Amino acid sequence: MTPRRKRMLVIGLLVVGMGLATALILQAFNENLMYFYSPTDVQAGKAPEARDFRIGGLVVVGSVQRATDKLAVEFTLSDLKQEVVVRYEGILPDLFREGQGIVANGKLGPDGVFAAREVLAKHDENYMPPEVADALGRPGPDATLTRSTP
Repeated sequence: MTPRRKRMLVIGLLVVGMGLATALILQAFNENLMYFYSPTDVQAGKAPEARDFRIGGLVVVGSVQRATDKLAVEFTLSDLKQEVVVRYEGILPDLFREGQGIVANGKLGPDGVFAAREVLAKHDENYMPPEVADALGRPGPDATLTRSTP
């Protein structure tokens, strides 16, 4: 084999190796990417059912139901237009409360209930995650949600 052919073979192998490495990196990035959806998007069917995603909004006042025998909680999340029921099992953040803006990570179940793996609450009374503020249409500070009882 001539030196020129060896050089071309090495360059070709390097190009193929770099292409393969790039493809693997992009695939890993795509698998770990988590999109944000509002309750309106979820109700409209825009959220994926087989992938993890983030959902954000305000916890509806009067909707939090805690299990007595374990750390399970169920609450309703709203963007002032639509609502989604969220189930979470674990310790909630100290700042979690009704009327509070939150973001949850998890999957949408076949029953339409969002199964959260992680719940994040805002860190002071003036802060709201940008995704939640956009989904809510940036309401005034006195915008609250209450659960109406029939």
